[in-house]
Amino acid sequence: MNQSKQNSNGTVFTVTQFKINGAESSLEQFYTELSVSLVIVYLLVITGNLMIILLVAVDRRLHTPMYFFLCHLSFLDIVVVTAIIPKMLAITVMKDDMISFSGCFLQMYFFLGSQCTESFLLTTMAYDRYVAICKPLHYNTIITNRMCAALISITWFLGFFGPVPAVTYAVQLPYCGPNKVIYWFCDFPNVVHLACSDTSFVINLAFASAMAIIYIPFFMILCSYIKIIRSVFRIATADGRRKAFLTCSAHMLVVLTYFFSNAVVYLLEMVGNVSSDTRVLIAVFNCFLTPLANPIIYCLRNKEIKDAIRKYILLKKIVPSDSNT
Repeated sequence: MNQSKQNSNGTVFTVTQFKINGAESSLEQFYTELSVSLVIVYLLVITGNLMIILLVAVDRRLHTPMYFFLCHLSFLDIVVVTAIIPKMLAITVMKDDMISFSGCFLQMYFFLGSQCTESFLLTTMAYDRYVAICKPLHYNTIITNRMCAALISITWFLGFFGPVPAVTYAVQLPYCGPNKVIYWFCDFPNVVHLACSDTSFVINLAFASAMAIIYIPFFMILCSYIKIIRSVFRIATADGRRKAFLTCSAHMLVVLTYFFSNAVVYLLEMVGNVSSDTRVLIAVFNCFLTPLANPIIYCLRNKEIKDAIRKYILLKKIVPSDSNT
């Protein structure tokens, strides 16, 4: 792996570390406020998602495929923020803005892998909801334990294999200075642009991979919900339609949050009159939005989760009622 370059005197420069320079110097005066905000966000994400995982583990009523996939979504949200926030806190609290070459690409890989896996996982969850509403009589024979294990294994494999070609190619590029990453973490394009060779191939490779990983799941989810909506409107009673919509309302909100927030970031990249600080801050906020929103959405919109919270956290008796899953 060649990462060196000689100057006129024969001195070899090799990038062994990158400097994470969040938003250059304009936000340094707000580092205290940023640190407090990051700690709050991190604690909320960890607490909310761990609570869902633990509730599903202890409540037998939640031992269903839908909540099995939800546990993986919660774990994935924890991975996303853990890959980013600790280093951001090191920057804002201890002014430690250096990261090793290998550490930078490892952070990049885990972040990209988590994002890709979430896209595939939302598709898997949409398929589960499609079978539950469109083929309710065959649900238990289609979504078996073996099927759940196969779906989740494929989801994690595709998610963490997706970034491998682009990251593998990027890590082999020569990096010989500068080493300043104008971002809050080792974001793929911001790091690759520091390479001192032609990066057009790896950028195009990453773009093609990203489009496939975003749009193929998006259209699969869209097709699933078109069929779900058609099935719901065939239900004769208003109460039946309401229960069917409640079954997938939380997942729909999570999907909308995920794809809408990513679309906003993409549009900001296309707009030229947005300051770099604003663009970086919004992009980073987007990284935390879905991990923060997912447990809130499921706790507010899902009756079984709310009942489990009352029973195991608030220690209140639950009045038996119909399940909406």
